[in-house]
Amino acid sequence: MHPIHQNRRALNATEIVTQLSQLNGSEADGWKLIDGAIERTFRFANYHETMAFVNAMAWIAHREDHHPDAAFGYNRCTLRFNTHDVNGVSVSDFHCAAAINALLAS
Repeated sequence: MHPIHQNRRALNATEIVTQLSQLNGSEADGWKLIDGAIERTFRFANYHETMAFVNAMAWIAHREDHHPDAAFGYNRCTLRFNTHDVNGVSVSDFHCAAAINALLAS
């Protein structure tokens, strides 16, 4: 587990907007704040690619001991991160989201 997960707290609205901007860069379909969590839907060509992504994401979540809510189907996977023990979005959520983004970086 990364040390960033220690002593975490809920981020305020300004901090979340700043973190989202840094995380998404110029991506129009990046992570968004929805109902108290950061969320993103990833799209794939087929079920095999979707499941490969889900398995890689699960490995990251296990390594970090920080697990998103996930919903997936044939060609898509939606992830939602929030930090239950602080009742909000924390740096842990952005740290894990960035690690998951790196799976698809070209």
